[in-house]
Amino acid sequence: MRILAILEERTASPLELSRILRAELGVVAYHVRTLHRFGLISLERETKVRGATQRHYRARDRPRISNEAWSKAPPIAKQAAIDATLQQINDYARRSNGAGGFDRADAHITRTALRLDREGWERLAEVLLSALREVAEIEEDMTERHVKGEAGELEDVGLVMMLFQALPFSGPQAQDHPHTAQRNSPTRAAEGDFAS
Repeated sequence: MRILAILEERTASPLELSRILRAELGVVAYHVRTLHRFGLISLERETKVRGATQRHYRARDRPRISNEAWSKAPPIAKQAAIDATLQQINDYARRSNGAGGFDRADAHITRTALRLDREGWERLAEVLLSALREVAEIEEDMTERHVKGEAGELEDVGLVMMLFQALPFSGPQAQDHPHTAQRNSPTRAAEGDFAS
């Protein structure tokens, strides 16, 4: 996930990635080959460095998972994907915070706990999807202005939105929660009941 996050921002070789991640080159190269084999990154260019070939990769656009596909995925796969994404978000936000990323007056962070019925959930989900569509329009407009030379100085900006069924802070821990226990039950998984 960290390699993908870096390659979404820039083109890099396994050597550059190993330096950024402070990880062994062999380990990073293995993961880069795996990501390339799965089609998640593409080879952008090759350069000769002291007789060796250095390959530079870039992340491809991530495929979007439909609501239907997500609802049919096994709980363990969903949890693994979300855990990896949350770790990436945590690293991204903490490092940015340490460098003053939230210092601007119009920077924003909010945690809002709500109690909603199904209709309220669906309305809120649509509001967030609408916001994401507008975010895409803003970025597209900025790209057009940038090409025309009309855009201001570009900055890296992070945006994270989440909507999830929450465990209250005052409630039981995740492993003690009946919904989680049922969802992770081997019997339910064997029956193919993967509803979240």
